[in-house]
Amino acid sequence: MTTILNRVIAAVACAVLCSPVFLTAQTSPAPECREVSESIRSIMKAHVFDPSVLSSPAYQTIDREIVELSLQCRDLASFVEEFNTRWKNGPYSHVRLDRARMSAEQTARYLDTMSVPRPGAVLTWNNDIPVLTVYTMMGRNTITQITDAYTAVQAKNAKALIIDLRKNEGGAFAVRPLVGHLLSSNLETGVFLSRPWFNDHSGIPDSNIIRTLPAWDGWSIRTFWNDVQSNGILRIVFTPMAPQYTGQVFVLTSKRTASAAELAVDALKMTGRVTVIGERTAGKMLSQKMYDIPHGLQLSLPVADYVAKHSGRIEGRGVTPSVIVPSDSAMAKALELIKKGSEKQ
Repeated sequence: MTTILNRVIAAVACAVLCSPVFLTAQTSPAPECREVSESIRSIMKAHVFDPSVLSSPAYQTIDREIVELSLQCRDLASFVEEFNTRWKNGPYSHVRLDRARMSAEQTARYLDTMSVPRPGAVLTWNNDIPVLTVYTMMGRNTITQITDAYTAVQAKNAKALIIDLRKNEGGAFAVRPLVGHLLSSNLETGVFLSRPWFNDHSGIPDSNIIRTLPAWDGWSIRTFWNDVQSNGILRIVFTPMAPQYTGQVFVLTSKRTASAAELAVDALKMTGRVTVIGERTAGKMLSQKMYDIPHGLQLSLPVADYVAKHSGRIEGRGVTPSVIVPSDSAMAKALELIKKGSEKQ
C-alpha cells in the first residue's frame, strides 16, 4: 500500500549492490539476469492485482524492455538499477527490485512490529495553531505519536488543526489513528480489490455488493496481505478513536503525497469538515507485497487496488484538494483561512 515499504530495504540494498565485489562480479552477459527476469515475469503473472493489466500495451512494452535488458546486462547490480529506473514510469506503481536483507515472510513480520528510526509524526505550534506533520504511515511509533498529538491538541482546546502530509509517501496503518481521532461515528471509505475479484468480475463492485461485506478489521500488514489475496475484496471502515478532536481541520498535500497517505486524504475529505489544501496527490494508491526471487533479490509488486467511495480509483489519478495551490504555499493558505474564520466569529 505504500512506496515507503521499499525504503525499509533500500539502505541495506544500496550498501550491498554498490559494493566493489558485487559490481565487478560479472564482466560479460550474466545468466543470473535472465533467471531473475524470468522469475519476475512469472511472479507478475501469478500475483499482480489485476491480470488484465498484463495485456495492456504499456505493460507489454516494459516487459519486452526488461527481457532485452536481461539479455544484455553484465551484472545483477546494473540490472536492478535499470529495472527500477524503467519501472518509475511503468504502467502501474509499487513495483521495485531490491537486494533482500531477509526473506519476504520475515520482512512482513518485521514491518508489523517495526518503529521508524526518526519520528514519523511531529506536533509543532504556529502560535496557537497546532501543526501535525506526518512523514510516513509506517511504524508503531508513528501510530503512538499521532495519538499523543491529538491528545495534546485536545488538551489545549485548539480551535483548528493543520495536518501536513506534503512529504508523506505512504506506508501502512498509521492512517488509522490519523482518521479515527476525527470521527464521531464509523466512516466507510472504500474497498481493496485483488486478483480473485478481478478474475471473476470485469469492473469495480457496486454499493449493493459492498453493503453485504463485513468491515475488515485486521489492521496489520501480514493479515491484510493474507485476507485481501484470499478474499479478493476488503471493505474498509474507520471507527472513532479517543480522544476525538472536533475543531477545524486543514490537510496539506503535494505531488509527493502518495499511497496510504492518499487513502488518508480521501478519507479525511469524506468527514465533511476537513479542507484539503495544496496539489493533487501522486496517484500511487496500490498495496504492494514482497516476493523472494533468485540470487538474493526481492520483488515488490502491487497485489491490491483501492477504490475509494469518495474519489473512486486513486491509482493514476490522485486526490484533488479542496483548495488548489502550489504545495509550498499550502501552509500559508491554511493559516490565512484559519485567520479569516476566526475574524468572522
